[in-house]
Amino acid sequence: MRRYLILILGILFLVSPVEAARLKDISAFKGVRTNHLFGYGLIVGLNGTGDGSSSEFTIRSIVNMLERMGIHIDQDKLNQVKPKNIAAAMVTATLPPFSRVGSRIDVTVSSIGDAKNLQGGTLLLTPLRGVDQQVYALAQGPILTGGFAAGGAAGGGVQKNHPTVGMITKGALIEREVPVNLNGKKELFLTLFNPDFSTAEKTKEAINRSLNGSYSTCLDSGTLSITVPDTYQERITELIASLEKVEVVPDSVAKVIINEKTGTIVLGENVRISTVAVAHGNLNIQIKEGSNVSQPLPFAPPPPKGTGTTIVPPGSGTVVAPGGSTVVTPESSVTVKEEGQALVIVAGGVSLGEVIRALNAIGATPRDLISILQSIKAAGALQADLEIL
Repeated sequence: MRRYLILILGILFLVSPVEAARLKDISAFKGVRTNHLFGYGLIVGLNGTGDGSSSEFTIRSIVNMLERMGIHIDQDKLNQVKPKNIAAAMVTATLPPFSRVGSRIDVTVSSIGDAKNLQGGTLLLTPLRGVDQQVYALAQGPILTGGFAAGGAAGGGVQKNHPTVGMITKGALIEREVPVNLNGKKELFLTLFNPDFSTAEKTKEAINRSLNGSYSTCLDSGTLSITVPDTYQERITELIASLEKVEVVPDSVAKVIINEKTGTIVLGENVRISTVAVAHGNLNIQIKEGSNVSQPLPFAPPPPKGTGTTIVPPGSGTVVAPGGSTVVTPESSVTVKEEGQALVIVAGGVSLGEVIRALNAIGATPRDLISILQSIKAAGALQADLEIL
């Protein structure tokens, strides 16, 4: 009896829905989102790796900054400003939802001039604005590039990683909040990251089972409406937290992704192929260019004046060097090879594993499979959407 019980538990474990995903991983609630911030700033303290004199906007930024600090520079002396220790940069950050005044966020600093390296630099106080041109954070601090660049006067050098982009961990202080108030809402809207009618229907049923009632409605393939139960009117955050844990098995269309630049092929779970016959052969043409040099014998007399050097056409088998001159003859070698491949029957598959075995039976490389899959799609035997990156 115990043996049968173990066998039944093992079967139940194998058929368990291991493909289910949490609702928080495939969707987001409307209004709960991040906001992008950006700003323009100056990086100081560089060791001669800053912007050059051709970056006029960097020079004008330095002059404007000094003017605000009470230091005046005449316009006719702008050419004397050397910004080699200073670089202009764009500063970007992401404002998380429900961020409060006084919290800190990470910022990314990217050079926009001709600076060679931002290592060791310090970002001066930079206001970060949103799309509404309001200042939401202030950024300042030392930059960490995670790389370096060193070069010589002759132009050579060594570089590690990308030294013209750096990060300041917790380098921005939030000064303005994005007003979001969830309490008192009568309805919530859920947006799927990958809109699909089947996934939306499954999500609706899973939410209704979790709330023990008909509270969810599908508005379209990517949006669901959730009526807030009376017991959660003043506890919206608890409702969202409980819904984020709901598990759903997302559905998707059959799709084949092809990246010809890297030779990558990705097949979705629902990809199916009808029975077809495929023959794929490669045609390789290789051309090699070379030259033969005929060196005269030692102590050979020089050629008569005006005779010059004789070039013998390739394939003649004879090299003439009148008067002991050096003769160079070109030589070309052309090789053509065509692989003869017989027709191979690719059996129709009812699962992804059978499709993979059928394609492997052809014995082609990934780049050859790209052409084969395109031809199978053109023949109407590939029941999937073919997307080429």
